Amino acid sequence: MSLDQVLINIENHLAEQPALRSTEHLQELIAVLRPPQPTDSARATDNVRALCYVLMRHPSWRLALRRYLIQVLTSRHLVHLLTDTGITLNGNFWSAAWQRLINKLLPPLVNDDYIKDIFGLLFHDPQDHLWVNAVADNVWQDLMRAIGFRIPKARQTYAIITNEMLSAVQVLSYRITNIGLEAELVRNYPAIEQFESPFLRQNDAINEYVLCQSEWLGDRMKQREDSKHIEVLLTQCEAIASRIRRTAAVQGVSISLTRLLLRLTQSIARLRCLLALLDSRDSETATKIATTLLKELVSADNQRHSLRHLLQTNTELLSLQVTERAGRSGEHYVTDTRAEWMSMLRSAVGAGVIVGFMATFKILFATMALAPFGYALLYSLNYSSGFMLVHVLHFTIATKQPAMTAALIARAIDQGKQSLDELVELIVRVLRSQFIAIIGNIGLAIPTAYLIAWIWYGMSGQHLVNPEKAQHLLHDLDPLGSLALPHAAIAGVCLFLSGLISGYYDNKASYANIPARLRQLAWLRSLLGEKRLLSVTTYIGNNLGALAGNFFFGIMLGSIGQLGSFFGLPVDIRHITFSSANFAFALVGLEHQISWQLCLYTLAGILLIGIVNLGVSFSLAMLVALRSRRVSFGQWRHLGALLWRRFRTGARDFFLPARQVNDREQQTDQGAGKDHTGNKDQTNTTSDV
Repeated sequence: MSLDQVLINIENHLAEQPALRSTEHLQELIAVLRPPQPTDSARATDNVRALCYVLMRHPSWRLALRRYLIQVLTSRHLVHLLTDTGITLNGNFWSAAWQRLINKLLPPLVNDDYIKDIFGLLFHDPQDHLWVNAVADNVWQDLMRAIGFRIPKARQTYAIITNEMLSAVQVLSYRITNIGLEAELVRNYPAIEQFESPFLRQNDAINEYVLCQSEWLGDRMKQREDSKHIEVLLTQCEAIASRIRRTAAVQGVSISLTRLLLRLTQSIARLRCLLALLDSRDSETATKIATTLLKELVSADNQRHSLRHLLQTNTELLSLQVTERAGRSGEHYVTDTRAEWMSMLRSAVGAGVIVGFMATFKILFATMALAPFGYALLYSLNYSSGFMLVHVLHFTIATKQPAMTAALIARAIDQGKQSLDELVELIVRVLRSQFIAIIGNIGLAIPTAYLIAWIWYGMSGQHLVNPEKAQHLLHDLDPLGSLALPHAAIAGVCLFLSGLISGYYDNKASYANIPARLRQLAWLRSLLGEKRLLSVTTYIGNNLGALAGNFFFGIMLGSIGQLGSFFGLPVDIRHITFSSANFAFALVGLEHQISWQLCLYTLAGILLIGIVNLGVSFSLAMLVALRSRRVSFGQWRHLGALLWRRFRTGARDFFLPARQVNDREQQTDQGAGKDHTGNKDQTNTTSDV
C-alpha cells in the first residue's frame, strides 16, 4: 500500500467515524515507512522525508493524521509504556529468563487499552530498532513538526498526555525509593542508613512537583515549577550506586545486586527524560527529547523477549568482576626476570609429573568393565583430584594460562595506559611464559609416563597398554586421520569455562563472606580448633575459585567422552599434556617399533593439539573480557604487524628471558616475594582456569 493511500484511508475513516481509535491504519503507516532491509538507513530516511513532504503538501491529510494520532494516544493508558518498556522489572534473573522463553513460544495477550501493547504491534519486527535508530534525529523532528502536535487548540490533549506522564514520573520515583531501601543495597553501602537518604527525599520532591504541575494544568495563571532541585537528588542517588559498584570491585557482586543497580540506573535515566520533557518550554526542545525517547522505546520493545539481551544487561557487572579477577591472576603467569622464568619452569615440571600419574590411572580405569557412568565417575575423580593437587602444590598446568592472560591483556587494553609498543612487550612476556610452561609440562609428562610404563612391564611382565591399545592411542593423536583437533577445541572450551567458574567462585567467596561464615560453625571450630580453623577458612577464602575451577574442569574432561558414547556422538577431548603422556605409553607398548616418520608426525599432532587448546581458550576468554568491559580494539592488524617485527628483530625474547637482570630489579623481586608458582598470592594460583 502506498503512502498516499494510507493517508486517504485515515481521512475517509475519520469522516465516517470521528472517534476512530483502531490502530490498523497506524500499523499500515509504519509498514510503509519500514524499509525492505532493516539496515537500509537511506531508504528509511527517504520514507520518513517523503511522509513529511506529503503532509506539508496536503493540509487535510496532515489534520486527519494529527487527529487520528491524538485519538489513539488519548484513548489509552500511556503510563506502562513509559515505566515498564526498557526498564528491568521485579523478579530474579532466572524467572525473567523463563518468562522471556515462555513469551517467545506463546506471546502474551495484547490489551488494546494500553499503549504499551499497541506499541509492540506497531513495531512488531524485532529489527525495527535498526532502521528507527538509523534515521537521523533531525528527520524525526521534521516529521513531528510536520504533524504539528504543538498547536494552541491542543490544550485538552496536552493536559491528558501530561497527566499520564506525571503518573509515570510518580511510579518511577516510588520504584527508585523502593530500590534504595533494598537490603542488598544497604548491605553493600551501610552509610545509607546513617544519613538522610536521597532515595526518600527525591520521592518527596517528586510528589510536590507533580502537585504543582497538576495545579498549573488547571490554572495556567499559576507559577510553573521546574525539576532542577530533583536533579540534585537523582545525582546523589547515582553517586551511591557508583560507590556500591566500587565496593563490589573488592567485595564481589551477585546477579541480584547487578539487577538492582541496572534497574536503578534505568529508572533514573527514564525519570530524567520525562522530567526534561515536562519542563520543556518550546517545541524544539520537546521534539528533541521525544525523538530520543522514541528510539529508546523502540529498541527496548524489540528486545523485550530477547534472552541474549537479558544475559548481556543482567550479567555484565558479574562477568566484568569474574574476568577482572582472572586478570589479576594473569599477573602470576607473566614472567619478567630469569628467576621468574625458572620458577615457572619448575612449577610446570612438577605438574608434568602429576599428569604422568593421572594418565596412568586413566589407562588403568579404562581396563575395567563398567557402565558409561562408572567410567565418567572414575575419570572425573581422577582429573579433578589431580588438578586440585597441582594447585595445592603450587604447580602450573600450561593450558590453564590463556584464560588468565587473556583477561590481563584485555584489562591493559581497557585501561589504555599502555602504548601499542608496551602492549607488544606484554604479549611477548605472556608468550614466553606460556612457552616455558608447555615445555615443563611435556618435558616431564613424557619421561614420567615412559618410566611408569617400563616399571609396570618389569613388575607385571605385561605392558600397560597392549599393541592394539597403543595403535589406538597413536590414532587418537593423528591430526588429519582422526578428530584430534576438533576434540582439542572442545578441551579448549572446557578450559575457558573452567576459567569463568574459577572467577565466579572467587567472586562468590568474597561477596558471600564464606570464610567468616565458616568460622561461625561451632562443630567445625570444635573439630579443628581456633587456630587451625582460621588457617583452613582463610585458605578456602583465597583458593575457593581455583579449587572449584579445577574440580569442574576435571568433571568436564572426564564426562564429555562418555556423554558422546551415550548419545552416539563423536565427542571427546584431547589435551596436550595427556596426549604427550599417551604417546609415551604407546611407544613402550609397541616397544619402539614405530618409524621415525610416524614418531615425528605424532609429535606434530601433539603440538597442533596444544595450539588448538591454547588458541580456543585464549580467544574465548579475550572475547568475554573485552565485551564485559564494553571495549572494542580496532588495531589488531597493526598490533600483529608490530609483533611480527618484534619477532624478526628479537625472536629469542619470545622463548627465553633476558640474559642479564640488574641488581635493583632482583632486589625488588626478592622484596616483593614474587613467586609464579602461587606463593605470591594464593587467591588465584596456577590452577585458576
